[in-house]
Amino acid sequence: MSWTRRYDEAEPQRVNRWLAQNGVCSRREAEALIAEGRVSIDGETVADAGRKILPGQTLTLAGRADGAGALGVGFTAVLNKPVGYVSGQPEPGYTPAVRLLTAANQVGEGAAPDARASLPPLGRLDMDSHGLLLLSDDGVLAKAVIGPESALDKEYVVRVAGQVTGEKLSRLRHGLSLDGRRLKPAKVGVIQGQTLRFVLKEGRKRQIRRMCDLVGLKVTDLLRVRIGPLDLGELPEGRWRRLTAEERDALIAASKG
Repeated sequence: MSWTRRYDEAEPQRVNRWLAQNGVCSRREAEALIAEGRVSIDGETVADAGRKILPGQTLTLAGRADGAGALGVGFTAVLNKPVGYVSGQPEPGYTPAVRLLTAANQVGEGAAPDARASLPPLGRLDMDSHGLLLLSDDGVLAKAVIGPESALDKEYVVRVAGQVTGEKLSRLRHGLSLDGRRLKPAKVGVIQGQTLRFVLKEGRKRQIRRMCDLVGLKVTDLLRVRIGPLDLGELPEGRWRRLTAEERDALIAASKG
């Protein structure tokens, strides 16, 4: 199994730091993975622990042949992340969402993961945003959800401050660029008043907030309610459940378009 993701930040970044930011492993563990020859960028094995990944490049972290390690197969949590938790490996002073995966917070059957388990987030959800978040050590599912070829869309309910006009909605749907790159078309509509629905085919850093800033709107609340065929449903905030085999199959199938 492997973990694959395209680098969409504006500036180059050290590979070990980026892997840590995504919650895959610590910086020191990333250096060990590089030494084992398990990290590649655009198909080229990374040999230098100080190597930087450039915007637009795709990094792949290969799983072990025996299935052991951080990228083993078998566990995916569906979490309703509250505001105040970060998705991945945090900087000092911040709390990662994986800390919520306790038996006390669980809904449904199945054992909770070990407190030391490495469960990277499958797609970022900012600290000041809440809603549906997948945490998983399943490499096949990771590729389906966040791989560069994934066809999955994500749906958000967003409250904004500022005047919502037809012109602004049109610009949000198409015509905007971030970090010098054109965004893919988005589905954006008014649910009621200042509450909008966004459906995106990509997940650039703080994308919806930055899109709204460009048209003179300020996001006051952002809730992710769907990833492909998987809905947040009635899962209470701060609680989690295990992804079912049927849901996993549906996500993988939908990712192929």
